[in-house]
Amino acid sequence: MNNSVTNTARLLGAGLRALLALTLVTGVVHPLVVTGIAQGLFHGKANGSAVEAHGRVVGSSLIGQSYNLPLKKGQDTPDPDLKWFQGRPANGLGRNSLNTRYKLILSGATNLSADDRTLIEQVQAAKAAVVRDNSVSGYTVKASDVPAEAVTSSGSGLDPDISPAYAELQVRRVAARNGLSATRVEKLVRDHTTGRTLGFIGEPRVNVLELNIALEDLVSKH
Repeated sequence: MNNSVTNTARLLGAGLRALLALTLVTGVVHPLVVTGIAQGLFHGKANGSAVEAHGRVVGSSLIGQSYNLPLKKGQDTPDPDLKWFQGRPANGLGRNSLNTRYKLILSGATNLSADDRTLIEQVQAAKAAVVRDNSVSGYTVKASDVPAEAVTSSGSGLDPDISPAYAELQVRRVAARNGLSATRVEKLVRDHTTGRTLGFIGEPRVNVLELNIALEDLVSKH
């Protein structure tokens, strides 16, 4: 009987020591080491790839934003604010309907097939809007000029980048709306175009948030 109690106490003690040791290693030491390395070597990425403008954080370079006008009375969908460069459509986004205390945006794709009538109508409407919005005096956009990402949403609905082709398509409209020359806005796009990662991975891209921040600075100096 005494041996049984002694063995049980010994096993419990060993288990408790193992629990404390593993808690210390996996719950304290490991997180501190990983956090320290991340903060030291990848500070920006470890903190959400935050983008700052005029002394405050205005977003993340990893998450796309909308640039819309305030909703008008009776409107369900806001109109785009055409003085800004526009990103990809976000048709896959949903909203939190369970805990309505928080206004959360739920990312996701539309999950519509290529021949789905709803998707076809969305693409056609988006293409017509891109042609209409970006056609200005002396420059008419053709439907064949509209890149695919201008009329389709990404898998997450939160793609922060557009192609240089879509950015360049918007140059004349943005220039006209802000009283700038197209040449200056074209240079802005070139300066904010990122090439392929390591020279061969992915495609050239333009971060819309960073481009619009640079546009705002250019307009303020104009």
